[in-house]
Amino acid sequence: MGRNTYEKVLTFGPWPYEKPGIVLSRNPIDIPTEIANKVTHSSETPKILYTQLSAEGARRLYIDGGITIQRFLNAGLITDLTITLIPIILGEGIPLFASLQQDIPLTHTEILSYPFGFVQLKYEVAD
Repeated sequence: MGRNTYEKVLTFGPWPYEKPGIVLSRNPIDIPTEIANKVTHSSETPKILYTQLSAEGARRLYIDGGITIQRFLNAGLITDLTITLIPIILGEGIPLFASLQQDIPLTHTEILSYPFGFVQLKYEVAD
């Protein structure tokens, strides 16, 4: 995940992820001791990080954070997307798909609707 997403998640209370996480940032970050066994930091490019994680046996990566998602999409490393719509219109922020190098065709695979208002759209990146 990107640094901004990481810092936002820290405000939610206890760390919500069970799997190990990597925060991508060019700058050093503070990792609280209570999650130091779950979170690390990297300043590698998406391609280098993907290669390293694949060599370590990772088969599926969860990418989060607007700029981080854009970087992985531009590197051609995203195979599928889950976009969650939350019933809040933000007045500002980083657009999720602002600076892509090219159009990326998608194939719709699933839609999920939750009683609390979230809607998840699932797509595969078309070949």
